Amino acid sequence: MTDSKELFMRRALELAELGMGSVSPNPMVGCVIVHEGKIIGEGYHQVYGGPHAEVNAVNSVADQNLLKESEVFVTLEPCAHWGKTPPCANLLVEKGVKKVIIAAADSNPLVGGKGVEILKNAGIEVETGVLEQEARRQNRRFFTQIEKKRPYVILKWAQTLDGFVARENFSSKWISSSKSRQLVHKWRAEEDSILVGKNTAKYDNPTLNVRDWVGKNPIRIVLDSRLELPENLNLFDKSIPTLCFNTIKSESQENLEWIRMNPGFSVKEILEELQSRKIQSLIVEGGSQVLKNFIQSELWDEARVFTSKTTFEKGILAPVLNQNPVETISLDQDRLDIYYHG
Repeated sequence: MTDSKELFMRRALELAELGMGSVSPNPMVGCVIVHEGKIIGEGYHQVYGGPHAEVNAVNSVADQNLLKESEVFVTLEPCAHWGKTPPCANLLVEKGVKKVIIAAADSNPLVGGKGVEILKNAGIEVETGVLEQEARRQNRRFFTQIEKKRPYVILKWAQTLDGFVARENFSSKWISSSKSRQLVHKWRAEEDSILVGKNTAKYDNPTLNVRDWVGKNPIRIVLDSRLELPENLNLFDKSIPTLCFNTIKSESQENLEWIRMNPGFSVKEILEELQSRKIQSLIVEGGSQVLKNFIQSELWDEARVFTSKTTFEKGILAPVLNQNPVETISLDQDRLDIYYHG
């Protein structure tokens, strides 16, 4: 039965992944309902504010009478509180399901074991920990925000074969291949926000959108302590919600907000501000010094580094991670190395 449990839970994890980029600050959750060894219902949390995975799975069951003899596989502990939707644990009790198999407990204080308690008090058998590691990995953004009180931080940069991220005049277009750049746009659609420093904004004039992919644009963030950037940059076109961290003013316009910070504000303070806004994940795209600040502060979770076959011979050095990648992928002429911190 262990193999079949894992099989059904893997299907639930596959379903959960379909919510990537659409459910933050909620977690991704998948649910599979099984009757006598056959899947009779499936669902996942599709969009923030919409029905949860368990609701969608229950509603997909053609013969609701079968629920009383069914097992429910869910990737995260069913919620026990009223939020934008009713508690899912109560729904499963109402339907009288036979057993609930849970991959990972919810570390949200509003839930934290309460969902399991509701189920058990109603006489429903509960099993936890089936593919727990995989489920926590899938929802690493959610768990980081709940447990570390900050967004999940992804560092991303492209470097030449000889270790530079830009030429001496800050020019860096284009180090990586078009295929690599398209992959970056896919990543952007999966995360809540994206950050660049003043020099990257000034010399690259990026739009930081997902024009080469289909999906939502992340919130744009730019660091400009003394407000020296020209107002005609793409980042300030008000097409996408944008935050400008500075030490001069606090002001809001449509899709553009200046956030005043203390002089010499730190990476930790930036992340605290984003946490207060329920921003669950952040891609840091540069420049080199900004990336190094995150690395030196040890406030990062993942790094995705493209290395091309291009050489500059001199220029602005890329950051250095003193560890080995956990995964290496070939993309056209580029090598992509994936690192995890801690």
